[in-house]
Amino acid sequence: MLLSSSPATIHEVAPHMKRHAPAADRNRTPILDVLRPLLHDGALVLEIASGSGQHVVHFAASLPSVTFQPTDADGSALASIEAHLAEAALPNILPPLHLDASAASWPVTRADAVVCINMIHISPFACTEGLFAGANRVLPPGGLLYLYGPYRFSGAFTAPSNEAFDASLRAQNPAWGVRDVDDLVRLASAAGIAHEATIPMPANNHSLIFRKRA
Repeated sequence: MLLSSSPATIHEVAPHMKRHAPAADRNRTPILDVLRPLLHDGALVLEIASGSGQHVVHFAASLPSVTFQPTDADGSALASIEAHLAEAALPNILPPLHLDASAASWPVTRADAVVCINMIHISPFACTEGLFAGANRVLPPGGLLYLYGPYRFSGAFTAPSNEAFDASLRAQNPAWGVRDVDDLVRLASAAGIAHEATIPMPANNHSLIFRKRA
């Protein structure tokens, strides 16, 4: 459940709820390096599954002319995001919203770009389907959809560590797992979104760049 929006609640409760993911510290700069040339001044960026909130704070601090809208479906994640936002006190981050990627409607109706980092392998495939459908709803023609995470390519893993990671995910939840880029491209195409580029990233991850078709 989303925390109360009253300032007293945010500043009193949020500092005790702040999460820290070491992986976010490692990958935030390589991700920013990819995103920086893709985001224009004045853009509104909708982040899906913002998690701890570390990414959105780092991006907003580095791109002061871009506005960021963090979201998550998990109440404790929303509390962590609020804690990071209260600490950073950046004017270009909007209050976090509860958003379920698989839902037929989202609380945000438009955005210039949609960013989703490390979500699709730790959620049911319905969330990935909803992500592309939602991106099609909120993006303008040419709007950016950016995905980051581990992937398979035509059924093959990029490294033994990713294959082991996939097995551990499926052991935790059979609905989870490292997704195949071929499946994502087909899903995107059906939603009116075109695959533009695949960029290798550190630690056997990749950035996937998509654009909504005109």
